[in-house]
Amino acid sequence: MKRYTDNKEVPQAESSKTTFRVQESVELLTFLAQCFPDMNRTRLKNLLAYCVCVDGHRTSQYNYPLVRGMEVSIVKADYRRRFSNREYDIVYEDPHLIVVNKHEGLISYSKKPSDPTLISLVNRYFERTHQSCHAHVVHRLDRDTSGLMIVAKSKEVARLFEENWKERVYDRAYVAVVWGTIEPQQGSITSYLTDGQYCVLSSPVDNGGKLATTHYRTLQSRHPYSLVELRLDTGRRNQIRVHMRELKHPVVHDPMYGYKEDQAPIARLALHAYRLCFIHPVTGRKHEFETPIPSSFLRLVQQDVQPHAGRKEHSNTTPSETKHTHRS
Repeated sequence: MKRYTDNKEVPQAESSKTTFRVQESVELLTFLAQCFPDMNRTRLKNLLAYCVCVDGHRTSQYNYPLVRGMEVSIVKADYRRRFSNREYDIVYEDPHLIVVNKHEGLISYSKKPSDPTLISLVNRYFERTHQSCHAHVVHRLDRDTSGLMIVAKSKEVARLFEENWKERVYDRAYVAVVWGTIEPQQGSITSYLTDGQYCVLSSPVDNGGKLATTHYRTLQSRHPYSLVELRLDTGRRNQIRVHMRELKHPVVHDPMYGYKEDQAPIARLALHAYRLCFIHPVTGRKHEFETPIPSSFLRLVQQDVQPHAGRKEHSNTTPSETKHTHRS
């Protein structure tokens, strides 16, 4: 295959973009690979997801048909700044799905069109970036829980996740700050969960509810808090929060299942979905994402802090801070 070593850079008055002129017919992703031979396929797709225009029109279509004479522009402005949002961060995107880090306080999905949700905000992002797709729910996080989420770009991709969830999503972990020191420091809790009028109810015996199992491991403790890693065999509503209450170590600043006199110096529910690993339903590749533990969590277990000294702090991360590995 011919390498496009003779692609000529068109001089630009603006330093924010670089433009290449197409020499012969080729698909867009192949053209980018020839223009940037040091980039691997994932980096090229990330570039395509945010930064590419053909003859002045923004596109993310990897197989866009180019013909001789067209101009392909690479916008160098940081997409994280151009599409920044206080409610979520984009950590990965390809033609089939998007992975985001949702901030606390945002509903994942609602049937009420007037409610601001992650899905509605992602759809707005798709519109602004001229993508002909719609956001579809793959899984959810509670309003006050932050962390990694998958959003599908089509019903088909969402369906593929739903039909084979346990096999496709092979690791998902949370971190939480809870009250007290859990003994033993590692273990599991299983109960049956049912939806009550105001909250989720837990029972050690089968009462017609859904079976739920949570595994926990203490990472660090400093009186009166513990930083705990949690993994779920099931994904029931409020599962972690209910099970931590059952262990008599509720999540810090949990208004529903925690202590009424919660004086912890942190202005949010201390629960974050920090790790997400899945097999891509289209490409078959394994993707592993991991965000840093929110600094407000770490401050509670690493140093002395004064009561009420906390301030509102979102668990926002940038793609460079989020670890992402993938392999065939």
